[in-house]
Amino acid sequence: MGIDGVAMAVNDVIRSGARPLAVADNIHAQISDPALVREWMKGIVKGATEAECVVPSGEIGDVAELIKGLVKGKGFDMVFASIGEVSKEKVITGRDIKPGDVIIGLRSSGIHSNGVSLARRILFKRWDGKYDPYDVPEGLDREVVYEVLEPTRIYVKPLLRVAEEVEVKAAVHITGDAYLKFDRLTRFSENIGFEFDNFKPQPIFGLIQRTASELGGVITDEEMFKTFNMGWGFAVIVNENDEDEAVEVVEKNGVQAEQIGRVTESKGIRIFYKDKKIILK
Repeated sequence: MGIDGVAMAVNDVIRSGARPLAVADNIHAQISDPALVREWMKGIVKGATEAECVVPSGEIGDVAELIKGLVKGKGFDMVFASIGEVSKEKVITGRDIKPGDVIIGLRSSGIHSNGVSLARRILFKRWDGKYDPYDVPEGLDREVVYEVLEPTRIYVKPLLRVAEEVEVKAAVHITGDAYLKFDRLTRFSENIGFEFDNFKPQPIFGLIQRTASELGGVITDEEMFKTFNMGWGFAVIVNENDEDEAVEVVEKNGVQAEQIGRVTESKGIRIFYKDKKIILK
């Protein structure tokens, strides 16, 4: 607990090429139980250490009249903010992207923090889903609750290192809206589109889609790519001739990386998956 909040904050900061300097937390709890507070702090310290930044301030407030948890007295809400620093000449702007540029995906650790509400409605009986938290569905190697709550990967080190070695034209944190986020880059580089053709989603994604069908619902492949990271939690766009070096640098810093697509002349976002073409926009 806590590491996800740090991860989401610092992963957003590094999109501009900035180095996170500090993270601040604001925690609202039903009751600030000492054992629970210790667990929060462990997660925050772990995340801040991995992101190579400090935690100069924070606040915990008991607001039982506002916060309700699944277990009596255990409810809490965490809000994180991060500040970073980048020199003008090193800002990643999203400008000058051109057809032929390569999109490199950085492996996610799981569903991260996007699509969690949808996942819990489908997977957990408490929200009318299928499983008890400690069930191990076919295809998973551990209890489903741990799979869903796997902490978000922090991309600070690989992103900053790769930006030192090659020109990173754009960086995308694949969270809410998932692959629709790439369309925002067209505000800065005109007359481009995006094609993706390399996906290796972890088993949890297939479980979500399959379980929805078993419960009588449908989550289309299109909706999956609008909601979930599908195995790639972050992406950078680089010149084609920088692809190999960029992948090598990222992997030297502990994160699997592969080319997952290209920038095209045709506007829109197209995904090739399971022998189908999916048009997101």
